[in-house]
Amino acid sequence: MRNKDVHNVDHIINSEEAQQKLYKRTLIVVVMSQIFGGAGLAAGVTVGALIARDMLGMDSFTGVPSALFTFGSVLAAFSIGRISQRFGRRYGLSLGFITGGIGAIGVIVATTMGNIPFLLVSLFVYGAGTATNLQARYAGTDLANDKQRGKAISIALVSTTVGAVAGPNLVTPMGNFAMSLGIPALAGPFILAAAAYITAGLILFIYLKPDPFLIAKAIAEELEKRDELEGIDESKVLNKKINRIGIIVGALVLVLSHFVMVAVMTMTPIHMQNHGTGLSAVGMVIGLHIAAMYLPSLGTGYLVDKFGRSVMVVFSGITLSLAGLTAAFSPGDSLVWLSAALILLGLGWNFGLISGTAIIVDSTSMKTRAKTQGSVDVWVAIAGTTGSLMSGVIVAYSSYAILGFLGMYLSLLMIPLVIWARYKEKRNALEG
Repeated sequence: MRNKDVHNVDHIINSEEAQQKLYKRTLIVVVMSQIFGGAGLAAGVTVGALIARDMLGMDSFTGVPSALFTFGSVLAAFSIGRISQRFGRRYGLSLGFITGGIGAIGVIVATTMGNIPFLLVSLFVYGAGTATNLQARYAGTDLANDKQRGKAISIALVSTTVGAVAGPNLVTPMGNFAMSLGIPALAGPFILAAAAYITAGLILFIYLKPDPFLIAKAIAEELEKRDELEGIDESKVLNKKINRIGIIVGALVLVLSHFVMVAVMTMTPIHMQNHGTGLSAVGMVIGLHIAAMYLPSLGTGYLVDKFGRSVMVVFSGITLSLAGLTAAFSPGDSLVWLSAALILLGLGWNFGLISGTAIIVDSTSMKTRAKTQGSVDVWVAIAGTTGSLMSGVIVAYSSYAILGFLGMYLSLLMIPLVIWARYKEKRNALEG
């Protein structure tokens, strides 16, 4: 394989020092883009449901915005994975972020015009940013070795914290800025989202060169040629690298943790406002939640690499179940208890995302890795869409407490999942 982004691939193949240098440079670029990407992500999470309630007039439809931009991320995740597999991370990720920024601009226009159909379409397009924000975590792993993957994922996630925490806490200032322009206050955060997503996309397009995925593919192809010359059956080697049980387990961990997180998070702002809580307080709680989603990432990555993926999957299930239980018993006007529930919710999601992602990377080969990652993130996005839609209906026809209990039960499924995976691996090892 030869490409202008991999003109110096021969040097990199033969030099671990050059590989590590490019690995570190890639992480720096990913960090820069994720700081802006986090701000874009936080806008829709904080005020999307509130815009829907104001424009649609019913609490049971408040999960629709989150459902739409997570459903939009389904198509985006599928497309980004395939674009990245063929053309590299640079094109896939930059296109995804810029598309999300265009969607945010559409939300601003639709809210100003009071045009509900255009709002729904724009939220769908805005979802591309959500998918891209998640898939960017893979870029740092392309040139990472086995002992660096958890750390690489965690660095990408923790860098999102700066923008993600700032976003919700800028709800009021951005609302005032929007009103000064004649735009509804709730559309203000989407002004920030549009600028942040487009900036993130431009950073990746300009600076993610040479492309880490194309380099990693070229290295794999070169090693394959060497093995063929030495008489090694490379097809058997590649088959050993593809762990289908690992892919299934990693995907289910990502799906379960994302479903629970999105479902509970989506309805918390509505639950709080229904009990008289102001918009600034809602933004603070969501900000704490998003901080818990991303800020502990460096520690989580270290734990995943040191103690293993399965251990952290179990911790994810336990933490998310505690979050659901705390949310179920929290008074609707208690900032302290709802903050605690949302912090646990973010932390449990963090454990699940990093451990599940590491399992996916461990279980795939370079020949299909980006495509598989995109396909897994499709199911993650579908889980988010389902969680968003179901959360509004569940709360409208039962209660926020019932939603918390449901999250608790689903989270605990991760524990038997890990036990099943270990049983299957031991059985396969004995049979092999």
